[in-house]
Amino acid sequence: MRKGKILVTGADGFIGSHLVETLVARGYDVRAFVFYNSFDSWGWLDSADEKVKRAVEVQAGDIRDPLAVREAMRGCEAVLHLAALIAIPFSYRAPHAYVETNISGTLNVLQAALDLSLRKIVHTSTSEVYGTARFVPITEAHPLQGQSPYSATKIGADQLALSFHSSFGLPVTVIRPFNTYGPRQSARAVIPTIITQIAAGQRRIRLGATSPTRDFNYVADTVSGFLAVLESDDSAAGEVINIGSNFEISIGDTAKLIAEVMGVTVQIETDEVRLRPANSEVERLWADNRKAEKVLGWKPDFGGREGMRRGLELTTKWFADPANLSRYRVGQYVI
Repeated sequence: MRKGKILVTGADGFIGSHLVETLVARGYDVRAFVFYNSFDSWGWLDSADEKVKRAVEVQAGDIRDPLAVREAMRGCEAVLHLAALIAIPFSYRAPHAYVETNISGTLNVLQAALDLSLRKIVHTSTSEVYGTARFVPITEAHPLQGQSPYSATKIGADQLALSFHSSFGLPVTVIRPFNTYGPRQSARAVIPTIITQIAAGQRRIRLGATSPTRDFNYVADTVSGFLAVLESDDSAAGEVINIGSNFEISIGDTAKLIAEVMGVTVQIETDEVRLRPANSEVERLWADNRKAEKVLGWKPDFGGREGMRRGLELTTKWFADPANLSRYRVGQYVI
């Protein structure tokens, strides 16, 4: 794979920008597909080291445009497809946009990959497709439950990807990261929401539901999962693979752990606007990551409570930098 060009869609985003940096550091020839905008912004890639920006070929476009996607994929050997709309609350307001981006956008990638004979396609799923756990830890055989328009469109995209493997032999693998956190994440996610409020001096932290549990994955582990799939043999084709820490913690206990890491005491207040509709809330997520170890040889470096604490120390350090914190509208609810 190192001889061919690797396309990363969604390269301007939180996980995508970290992935691009790691690929460059590992010696890959990278093309980054970023969302076109009139500001000529490359998203988080604008903050990358100059060596990284010089090494990456950037193409701006729209994942919903099949011609733009095909042109970006031309000459590539593999594609890591991360481009998606991911904010769950916004999916309640704009479900059509999620269908167009997450389902139609994925179809554009799959069709172009088939027509251009790419050797490897890695499609990004999400633990949200499982809905509230019916059993734990959650294996890849767990039923899929669309409890939000976002998760429903990701289920649709996943099934499209797998159908192209079954129908056309397309060498696609579905990687299913559990809740990723780390530097650069949007404050629409719970960990940056907590950290930014504390870093701004607030001690009464506004959150939504605190009882749901999550399996948080530090971004470096998520990125290493992508690389493990990229560098895997053909046995990963047609497979769905969880990337998770195999550690379950509630939102409330996560807030306490962050406060402990940051050396403060906080009180948590429920902000009604942050609550999901009752039947849409995913109450429990806990990853079974044994398949990733078996098929990919992947294990989390930040697993367990101690691993999460190390990941939070790195994350809070980044957010506490005034230059980084200034990028966020602290106190304003972001959907």
